[in-house]
Amino acid sequence: MSLISNGINSIRAFALLCGIWADGRAVEAPRTALVRWQSVLSDVYYQVYVNGKYAGTSRDTQQRRMVVPLPICMDYPVRIEVFAVEAQDADVDFSDELVAPADSGRVRISMLRSQELPPGATAQIYFDNGTGQIDYENPLTDSPIELWSAWQDKAGFAMTRFGLSDFGYDSAAAIGFGRGSFGGDMFGLDADTIEWISPPLQAGIHKFAVVVTDAKGNQSSVSETEPITVTPAAEPAGRLEVYSFDKQTNELVLKIT
Repeated sequence: MSLISNGINSIRAFALLCGIWADGRAVEAPRTALVRWQSVLSDVYYQVYVNGKYAGTSRDTQQRRMVVPLPICMDYPVRIEVFAVEAQDADVDFSDELVAPADSGRVRISMLRSQELPPGATAQIYFDNGTGQIDYENPLTDSPIELWSAWQDKAGFAMTRFGLSDFGYDSAAAIGFGRGSFGGDMFGLDADTIEWISPPLQAGIHKFAVVVTDAKGNQSSVSETEPITVTPAAEPAGRLEVYSFDKQTNELVLKIT
């Protein structure tokens, strides 16, 4: 593994402001954070990973800050990690080599948020609870997921295909070329990713489905996932006792209750 963590400390993340009112109130830029760190290393580049995914590489060996994209759904903590890499590995994505944290029976669902989706659109997630039949009457989400939680995100008049975008909105904060999920949307205004984490689920094979609803109540066609195997983390033993010990065979038997 070529990621170096020793020597890097004081990693901090800050919200970026896109506007301040006269009374001191501020508007935070959606989906981005400024990450800063300290390092005693020299002649190395730095990579930032968000929830185990590669977010970017420093431009030179002196850089100690970087603006990174954040997941849309903030119902769970965001894990930000900073590593050093040698110059020859500066542009290598080491996401597959990072150890994923235990999800404790949770499922992560990622969706592409296209510019074609209208403002006010929401998404609901449903599942089958291991029965093989998805229950579309009771969503798994506590509340609908806002696809455009901030109007600044949405590209606007003449910035997408002329006449099909939202009059008055511009693309000041819209995901652009090479910044989102490249190839997932129109050239120049790329798609970005929404991530959602489920509550702890029972062990078994589950299927999930996503339904998008616009502000007028019109629903999209259902998009279902493949079957997903869920394995919750083992529960700790309530009590551990020594049941017996055989000195002749050096065999210890434990009793778990």
